[in-house]
Amino acid sequence: MEKLSREDAWELLCEYTKTPALRKHALAVEAAMAHFARLNGEDEEVWGVVGLLHDLDYEKYPEEHCHKAEEIMSEREVDEIYIRAMKTHGYGICTEVKPESQMEKTLFTIDELTGLINALCLMRPSKSVLDLEVKSVKKKFKDKSFAAGVNREVIIKGCEMLGMDLDEVMRETIEGMKERAGEIGLKGAL
Repeated sequence: MEKLSREDAWELLCEYTKTPALRKHALAVEAAMAHFARLNGEDEEVWGVVGLLHDLDYEKYPEEHCHKAEEIMSEREVDEIYIRAMKTHGYGICTEVKPESQMEKTLFTIDELTGLINALCLMRPSKSVLDLEVKSVKKKFKDKSFAAGVNREVIIKGCEMLGMDLDEVMRETIEGMKERAGEIGLKGAL
């Protein structure tokens, strides 16, 4: 495997993603992925870069999501491990590439969850992930009208793939996001 540096991945992301909110989402997924890599004894930089690049094509090519990113990454000779992981996060939605590795299953699961957590943090008085608890996330997870664009079925399916319960996945995703709260805009007033 040929590793892609975090710096090169960030440059590539910024070339195709200009919207601050989408960049922050990529950073949040990167943070959570790096945290899960550590929990699994895996390479944090590899997992983090996968998280950073998962929505590479979304801003410019929403109708070709995952497919255009595959083309862009292939043209730049990005290693297949990154391309495959990126494709698996759209499993059942825009691709039929099923997550198989622990890294792929984790990305599939936490992508939507980071979006829910971000939305929840922004509506809280503290505007922060630092004081967020699992019970608050679970309450909003059950409220289908809150962050209605978040696909809760994907999160549940991902937890099943990982063999983890929802509470545990929520807790560890929050922990990963806390580690980079300032960078992802969720330090808030704390």
